Order: sequence, then structure tokens, then C-alpha cells
Amino acid sequence: MKLPKELRDKRDIGGTVKTRICSIIDCSENAIRSLSENAWKKYIEKAGLKLKDSATRRLYLCKLHYNQSNKVRKSQEKIFQKKGFLDNSSSSKKGKWEI
Repeated sequence: MKLPKELRDKRDIGGTVKTRICSIIDCSENAIRSLSENAWKKYIEKAGLKLKDSATRRLYLCKLHYNQSNKVRKSQEKIFQKKGFLDNSSSSKKGKWEI
């Protein structure tokens, strides 16, 4: 039987959180982020970090290593960002009804 919220103990409200260790070799800090291996592996390797072998498709990073890999990710996205793509539309062509 489920008790009303007012009668439940504060400890029982939240779920249990399993603490994970950072997936970088020689790091034993607790992870603050859980990331997809497919999306983040290339950024982590470009940041000069080496990953532990893992059977799961998730990467767990501590605050320091997440910041390092996120800087690389943002710099890569900035390089490939397409700027002014609306400016190149058919602004020079005049439509059927424009003079």
C-alpha cells in the first residue's frame, strides 16, 4: 500500500542513485554526466583523453573531463557552423509579382 506524500519518510521519496566512476583512465572521481559513446567518443579523444574499455554504450565523465571534452565539442561545432544560410537565398531573383 502506498502512503500519502505527507506520511512518507523523506528518504523514500527520491529514487536510489547509483554513483558512477569517470570513464577516463586513471580517474577515480564521481561522474556528473552520462553521455552517449557514439556522440562523444571523438570529442573525448581529440581532447587527449583515453577511455576505459566498457561494455555499455554510455560514457561517464567527471566535471573536469566533461569540461575538457565540451570545449573541444564547442570548438568543432563553431568550425562547422553554417553562418548566414538564409542570406544566400534567392534574394537577387525577383519573383513573379515583384518589380
